[in-house]
Amino acid sequence: MEKTSNSSKLYIAIPAMGEFHFIKVCLDSIKTQKFKNFEVYICVNQPEEYWDLDDKKEICENNASTIELLKNESEIPLKLFDKNSRNNGWQGKYFGVGAARKFLMDEIIKDASENDIIVSLDADTYFGENYFQSIFDIFLENPKTVGLSNPYYHPLTSDENANRAILHYEIYMRYYAINLWRINSPYSFTALGSAMAFPVWAYKALGGLTAKKSGEDFYFLQKLRKYGTLLNWNKEKVYPASRFSDRVFFGTGPAMIKGNNGDWESYPIYDYHLFDKISETYQLFSKLFKEDIETPMSEFISQCFKEGNIWEALRLNNKDEKHFVKACHDKIDGLRILQFLKSAQNKLEKKDEENLVDFLKTFHSNSLNNEIISVLDEFDFNKSSITDLNKIRDLLIVFEENTQKTK
Repeated sequence: MEKTSNSSKLYIAIPAMGEFHFIKVCLDSIKTQKFKNFEVYICVNQPEEYWDLDDKKEICENNASTIELLKNESEIPLKLFDKNSRNNGWQGKYFGVGAARKFLMDEIIKDASENDIIVSLDADTYFGENYFQSIFDIFLENPKTVGLSNPYYHPLTSDENANRAILHYEIYMRYYAINLWRINSPYSFTALGSAMAFPVWAYKALGGLTAKKSGEDFYFLQKLRKYGTLLNWNKEKVYPASRFSDRVFFGTGPAMIKGNNGDWESYPIYDYHLFDKISETYQLFSKLFKEDIETPMSEFISQCFKEGNIWEALRLNNKDEKHFVKACHDKIDGLRILQFLKSAQNKLEKKDEENLVDFLKTFHSNSLNNEIISVLDEFDFNKSSITDLNKIRDLLIVFEENTQKTK
């Protein structure tokens, strides 16, 4: 491991597909950066077969316009990778934002030093002039840190449907993260490909990013968290676009599309008692080192792993309690937590609004003023005003930021 030093460079990785009308705002943000020791790597991409599909050719043409724009860009140090032109697109099953991110990061490590930093962005994201400097400072001050999941904020637009959808989705994400922090879960981070950074040495140590079609950011941050310390706090935010988009298979854009059609099944506001069951299971890990006992997650664990006694196997491979407990957390990881919550939530009948209000009144009653209480008394994701939804979003941000600063 090499520490971040005053000579460390930032390498900015930006995948782009169908982003001609959005990438200018990202480029403008890059041009304003006070920190100047950086280089931008952009991969304009789509599957090769899109050229022969009538309903996809518009993406190819949009990408071609993006490439021309980038070829004429002279104000920032830029490496452009063309995975758009005829015979250059992704072939077969290898495509998507995960493939583009991996391609860029693997290209970066060919040029970068161990102590340099990879910054992952999306082409439709903007940020303040101190964003690059803040990332550099974080890793300089925390040399053993393996990664950063940066704070984010989705700006509202003139489209009421988009605003309602993004606020619902962001409330879901922040509620989820806050509850994981509440129970001291190692996996209390929010995975956004537009808001993460890590040193080159950590990327190499983990064998790089896995090229999943979506969710590559979540899986890589989970790998980083198992490897070392993942930070969540930065005074600088990133601002991803709030837009309906099907460029990825799941994530913000698809969630907004499904939600706008009335389908929020994949993004429920979980009953907070389910997080308590995870916490109770965590607290039993030390006892499990000595003997088999039942946990609140036993039924799920048995159904999930289907490999007999997982605790016995972990005992055999970890001879002391400290390493055993870490192995338990590695086994019952962020993905398993999500799967447990989904399976348990399906057996409950409480509405999302009830779960949210119960949580806020149980754990944050002292922070609820009369105005917020009034909003909560009539709260409905479908009927409450955009102003009221935004008040709840911003309230959760306050709770989240207070936790990020202290943890």
